[in-house]
Amino acid sequence: MESSIEGSSESTTVTTSPSRRVRELLALCFSSVEEAGGFQDFESFVTELVSCLDSLYENVALDANNELENDVIEEVLDEILKVLSSPQMDQDVIDALSFHLPKVTSKFADISSRCLQLVEEIVDRFVEACNPRDMLSILCEALDAARCYHSASTCSTPLLHGLSKVFILIQRRHYEQLKVAVPIVLNVLKDISLETDVQVEDLFDKALGIASSIRDVSSKLNNEEEAKVRCLLCLYVIQITAIISVSIRDKAASCIPLVIQLEPFLTSCGLTHLGLITGNDTEKLMSTVAGDDDEFITSFPDISLGASLLFICAKISHEVAEAANAVLGSVVDELQNNPVKRWQAYGMLKYILSSGDLLWEFKRHAIEFLLDITKGVTSSQCNDEQIDCSDYTPGIYATLQVLSDIPAPHRFDVLRALVTNSRSPSMTAILLGLVKDSMSKSSLQDTDCAAVDTHVIELVELVLRPPQGGPPLLPDQSDAILAALNLYRFALLFESRGKERSKVGSDILSKKNLEKAYKEWLLPLRTLVSCSIAENLKEDHGQESSLDDVGLLNPIELVLYRCIELVEEKLKSH
Repeated sequence: MESSIEGSSESTTVTTSPSRRVRELLALCFSSVEEAGGFQDFESFVTELVSCLDSLYENVALDANNELENDVIEEVLDEILKVLSSPQMDQDVIDALSFHLPKVTSKFADISSRCLQLVEEIVDRFVEACNPRDMLSILCEALDAARCYHSASTCSTPLLHGLSKVFILIQRRHYEQLKVAVPIVLNVLKDISLETDVQVEDLFDKALGIASSIRDVSSKLNNEEEAKVRCLLCLYVIQITAIISVSIRDKAASCIPLVIQLEPFLTSCGLTHLGLITGNDTEKLMSTVAGDDDEFITSFPDISLGASLLFICAKISHEVAEAANAVLGSVVDELQNNPVKRWQAYGMLKYILSSGDLLWEFKRHAIEFLLDITKGVTSSQCNDEQIDCSDYTPGIYATLQVLSDIPAPHRFDVLRALVTNSRSPSMTAILLGLVKDSMSKSSLQDTDCAAVDTHVIELVELVLRPPQGGPPLLPDQSDAILAALNLYRFALLFESRGKERSKVGSDILSKKNLEKAYKEWLLPLRTLVSCSIAENLKEDHGQESSLDDVGLLNPIELVLYRCIELVEEKLKSH
């Protein structure tokens, strides 16, 4: 290898080994600092040292299987470590080198296990010798650069290890320093999780090391700063739960041993499984840590997914639940009895159901849990007070929209359970609208048709002939009634076209079900609607409330008569 050393006006060209050249450049850095006015030379030597290492890395990258080159790299790294560990090393020199060497040497970490060990020792040497606050920013910058390396997983290992030590060494403004570093760490971990050959256990060890370090920092603090650091720790743990779960490629059960190790971090901060699945805990945490800092909030894009997954993992394994001293049965009971918290849980489950990267097993458990919390809900549990669900409707609606990706039997099971236990006519209308959309958008196989027919009949009957007896209430339930009639009308037309194409009989179009719908749903409803319209027109002519009620009833009347016509036509064909 040829290189040029410029100490003054003279230039000397020498041929030397890379390790010897690195040793020479390090010696020149040291000597130039001791000379008066040598700072400019020092900077040029540092630049040449970095350039030398970069060139060496490029040569290795071109021939990754060259064992001779690998030996050369190990010699170079070993030489750097020896110089940095020397008792004679000037503090100014090591401080200046700390701005460059952690980043450039981390590139070599993936060449061999020996290289990884040497880079880790080099980073540790800087962490021990330099100002912790300086090293925090240096390592964060190096981590950000490592995201672009060929093997971000291995190259980031010594940097993350060093960062976990730096956290503990910081003496002041711990929370502010951590708040800057944690988003960078999460970005690196997210990138690693997306690698095709990611080792989940290795990824988890990296994440856990940072979490343990943050916990150790919080244990040294008092009062408000401790509370903020703990909240930041919880957000970090919830986010890495999502990152790790997405990286799992084989089976959800492999996530459980990892989650067991994360539970103590959350319980020490007072988080509960109920708070996680309703989103209340994450909302409080984010409010405490982020406030109005939108940029910081974007650093935790999967926080709701992570919170939901922590709960679902507890559902998968009783061992996880025991580790958190939680009884999942009590959580289910609470959600069954509290409609507001139940709606919040619906909104949280959408993050699992809509994720395109999670294993299906996670989604299956989420669906089972959704069915569990809608099971056994009675009207008496919801009628004690009038609860405004308008704040939760967008989240629930978004949750249900993702059901289109779920196989038909599961999808209709969920929708049927939600309609059965809905106490809001507007929410019932949304749910029935989703069933109609599902029928129109899905290309269902013949094997699914019978199940769909059965569910549609059940759902429409729940509204038009309530199980508690009596006719539906008008105009209070106008939204639900109109949606049920629209669903039934659509089903009649949908099944008629399907029957023409496949020549297969339909439950909806069977004589028995048509007669049932005609006599038990449609004719009684026609009488009810006609009487209601007449009564409203009769009472208080021109009164605004009466006119509003008529405006609600007119669309129902139009769709109702269309359904009656269609049923009469189908009955004639029998």
